[in-house]
Amino acid sequence: MSQPSAAALTAIESFCGAGGMSLGLMAAGFDVRAAFDNNPVAIRTHNLNIDERGHVRDARQVTGEELTELSGLGRNRLDLFSGGPPCQGFSKQRRGAHLLSDPRNSLVLEYARLVEELRPRAFLFENVEVFGQKRGGDLVDEVRVRLKQYRIYTFFVCSSDFGLAQRRGRFLMIGIDKTEDGGAPLLEMVSRRATVRDVIGHLPPPPADYSEHPTIPNHIKCKISQANEERFSHVPPGGGWQDIPWELRLPCHQVADVKSGGWPDVYGRLEWDGQCPTLTAGFDSFSRGRYGHPDQNRSLTLREGALLQGFPQDFRFLGTRGDVRLQIGNAVPPPVAQAAGEAISRVLKRESASPALRINPNELAPASAQLALGL
Repeated sequence: MSQPSAAALTAIESFCGAGGMSLGLMAAGFDVRAAFDNNPVAIRTHNLNIDERGHVRDARQVTGEELTELSGLGRNRLDLFSGGPPCQGFSKQRRGAHLLSDPRNSLVLEYARLVEELRPRAFLFENVEVFGQKRGGDLVDEVRVRLKQYRIYTFFVCSSDFGLAQRRGRFLMIGIDKTEDGGAPLLEMVSRRATVRDVIGHLPPPPADYSEHPTIPNHIKCKISQANEERFSHVPPGGGWQDIPWELRLPCHQVADVKSGGWPDVYGRLEWDGQCPTLTAGFDSFSRGRYGHPDQNRSLTLREGALLQGFPQDFRFLGTRGDVRLQIGNAVPPPVAQAAGEAISRVLKRESASPALRINPNELAPASAQLALGL
């Protein structure tokens, strides 16, 4: 990785995973001085590909003082604190539970605590789209109360607006210290959306013997049963389980109502000139969603998933297949992080945004979410 300039803005990243946010912030010109996550395998991946500044730490135990020491900032003020706390207790299916009382969501408040302790000039918070909607209102309000010394801007974004061939809706919250007077952050979008073909169309098929491709890291064919391969062979681009002959379908699909939907993306095949749905930690199996290759009778490889998330082709992920797909599926897409980093940099450096397509900060409202996501 190229070294940042001496005048580069500084950043510390929390919940860094394999380093998607770090890659994006570095591309935006930030010097990421330290990063941490409680997943040792993800930190190994981060340090192999980026630098040795990733550390295994638990957000519930680490302090702002410790992070300042790890970053080597000394008495210099941190410019940006970033991160996307996982919220396992934050689910559309969990009705009636108060989110602030769920211990699995406490990491959001630990993030706020670290912002309080570090006192950066700005912070960047990334999470699932639903976090910024009605169900997440209590947590967002709590963050606003805790961090009232910051002007807080919220965004609902779709990754395809920033160069990915993936319809991945996300919620961003950017805080700017009220002593800064650089204006509101504006996220610049690309003028043309990428397609699946643009991103993975150049790749050769993975080896048929399930070994790793000799020159393309993590490009490994996922093993599937002969029956599943036969089922998937009947699915056209853009199709799904409804296209499988009735006698070959799984029992649950034989009784499902085709017209009403019923798992519409299961056994789904991507289209070359289309885009991929949100990649989850199970993206390497078409039995979990629309993750089938456009014309080969197989699921996406780990490498193809990483490219669709915006990682460079030579970025090697370490660990088991399960470790790797979790690192990829949970990552902040680097191009999204880069756009957010550039917006924050312009504010902190008091620079004007270019007259390109831009996303303005939105208040928390479904209409705003639909506008930003192009729905």
